[in-house]
Amino acid sequence: MDTEYKHGLGNYQQMRRLVLAVLVAVLFLALLFGQSTFPPDTPVHESIEMFGVLLIFLGIVGRLWATLYIGGRKSSEVVTGGPYSITRNPLYVFSTVAAAGVGAQIGSFSGIILFAVLCAGAFHIVILREEKFLKEALGAPYADYLARVPRFFPKLALYQEGDTGSFKPRLLLTTLLDGLVFLIALPAFELIDGAQLSGMLPVWFRLP
Repeated sequence: MDTEYKHGLGNYQQMRRLVLAVLVAVLFLALLFGQSTFPPDTPVHESIEMFGVLLIFLGIVGRLWATLYIGGRKSSEVVTGGPYSITRNPLYVFSTVAAAGVGAQIGSFSGIILFAVLCAGAFHIVILREEKFLKEALGAPYADYLARVPRFFPKLALYQEGDTGSFKPRLLLTTLLDGLVFLIALPAFELIDGAQLSGMLPVWFRLP
């Protein structure tokens, strides 16, 4: 059962990475032909971009924090400390925060909301399937955890430090490399802005 469990869990972790990569790629391609109603090099546009940079780094750091707790232990126990004490899916939450930061690189408030909503929606489907699997694999302790901790939106009042257990540094590196997909947005959108300003790329729609 343990080998079967680890194999099934690995499939969900791979699904999470795939969903994340596909979302960023699709939204990036869509915004090749979109622009903010706030022109590049204006204070509002630049401020939104900088806010997005902060969200991206917050998302990456949050994902690393979650990995410190879950890395190497998800296959053997219900992790309830640190970020897992306030939300059952901190990796998805922080990935959504980082995705919102990617959306901000278009210099648009709508981009922030659009990226966050689409990312959270896609992850919601994965979360439901993962929860069904974990209920069967972990039994009563996980059922109790489901009853106490919110699925997505963190409840800070529940925070408990907990411990990181037997952490595997390799998993932290994997999470860091996964997070680098968000940083690609920074130079990519600068190139898109330049191409649109020069007329190399057409602007088909604008977002406020």
